[in-house]
Parts: sequence; C-alpha cells; structure tokens
Amino acid sequence: MHIISRKALVLFWERHPDSKPPLIRWYKIVGQTDFRSFAALRRVFPAADKVGDLVVFNVSGNKYRLIVSIHFNRGKLYIRDILTHQDYDRGGEKK
Repeated sequence: MHIISRKALVLFWERHPDSKPPLIRWYKIVGQTDFRSFAALRRVFPAADKVGDLVVFNVSGNKYRLIVSIHFNRGKLYIRDILTHQDYDRGGEKK
C-alpha cells in the first residue's frame, strides 16, 4: 500500500519516542502488503477497528491510536491522526 504520509509518523515519534519502533514496524508491514479489503487487513492486524469510514490501529500495546483512511481499490492509505490512548478517549479524533 502507498502510505500518505510518513511525515505524520515522524512528527509523532519525535514527541513520543517510545512509539517509534512499533510505528516503523507498522509502516513496513503496511507498505509491503497489498490489502484488498478490510478482512485482509484484519488477518494481519486483528485489533484494527472500523470507526465510520476510518480504520483505527492500536499501537504500542494500545498506548497509541493510529487513525487512517484506506482506499483499498486504489492501494492508498492516508494517515489522519495519531493520538495517545488518553487523547483518543477524550474525543481527539473528532478534531
């Protein structure tokens, strides 16, 4: 999948250095895999959830939430937000 954009990940892990290894691992897996459906994505990331039109990944033992928009038909994934679990619970994904 083509991920847009890695810069969002870098900016996040600069503020939260412990998120860097799991975000790099996620980036490599997603970038090297051609997911054709949400079901295919769930086979690799069983904890991924659909929330409306978005997909939410739990990162670093559920410490962080990575919120993305995926266009399976075009092979593109857009990073919408990365939040701490606490910010996500406070409704940070709605901002």
